[in-house]
Amino acid sequence: MSNAIRRLGFLTPGNFRDDDPFDGLERTLQLFELGERLGYDSAWVRQRHLEHGVSSAGIFLAAATQRTSRIELGSAVIQIGYESPWRLAEDLSTVDVLSRGRLNIGLSAGVPLHADLLGPLVFDGNWRDHDMSHERVIRFANNLRSEFLGATDSYIDVPGGRVRPRLQPHAKGLIDRLWYGGGSLRSAGWAGRSGFNLLLSNVTSGEDTDDFSTAQLRQIAAYREASDQPRIAVGRVIVPFDSADARTRAKYERYAAGRHDRTLRPNGERRTLFAGDIVGTSQQILDTLLGDRVLAEVDELRLELPYEFEQHEYEQIIGDFVTNIASEIGWQREGSPSHGPTALRVVS
Repeated sequence: MSNAIRRLGFLTPGNFRDDDPFDGLERTLQLFELGERLGYDSAWVRQRHLEHGVSSAGIFLAAATQRTSRIELGSAVIQIGYESPWRLAEDLSTVDVLSRGRLNIGLSAGVPLHADLLGPLVFDGNWRDHDMSHERVIRFANNLRSEFLGATDSYIDVPGGRVRPRLQPHAKGLIDRLWYGGGSLRSAGWAGRSGFNLLLSNVTSGEDTDDFSTAQLRQIAAYREASDQPRIAVGRVIVPFDSADARTRAKYERYAAGRHDRTLRPNGERRTLFAGDIVGTSQQILDTLLGDRVLAEVDELRLELPYEFEQHEYEQIIGDFVTNIASEIGWQREGSPSHGPTALRVVS
């Protein structure tokens, strides 16, 4: 099966300097605004703890709702282990209402990063005893549905009168914009059975294969087999340098070269596999994308912007991609007439 890329987004790390976090967060908001002007369908931010990046995706995206009007806003991903499924549902429902229905929520389960340090600060008692499984994600999803609580005759007295208790505000449709960050056959199958959309990235688990594309294709198959309404978005680190100067081009090439070794074999006990970074001219990148067997199976692509690049470099990357590459893989800016190829085809 060959698909055109119908929806195009980007994921930014939201970097800032230790001595001036405002500047970095403001620049990330400006990047969201630029993405909207360029016609991107979605802009996503990573949630990162103990790093110089966005530590609360919900709060950041609430700010982004007031700086944008069309582009969808996403979190990739929120580690559910550190969150209260009820309070997180309240917060993100509020963000979705403020955005007028543009929020996408990416989640992951399991023991979150830095748990040895943060566990004692987040939880009462032994943090290892707390539920960090998929069931915590299900509790969050059920809360988002904002169903009435208690018996059918349960009411609470509030300043506005007696009301049936339910999570407020109710964000209608948000339940359909939940994504699970999958990286294994088990997580992909679970996401499908649970009614989640599936986020795939440039990192995955090598299960009975050393080949990255084979591993992700198996996960896509497992997800589709389990899902009634499969929706899949794939992320790749893509860095076009057509409009960059010679010094910046060299920086991009050094960046990719420094990460190439990890793509040659499974890494660690979990046999983690990495996709290669796609760096070069637009034509070189297009040739690589046309040969990507995974992208040929999906119609949503997310550019994963590298960590620790400069603001003008992020702007140049997303600008070059949407100007020189996007239409060649089938993407059309909303409201534009049909043009260019209609499918992302695998070439040998």
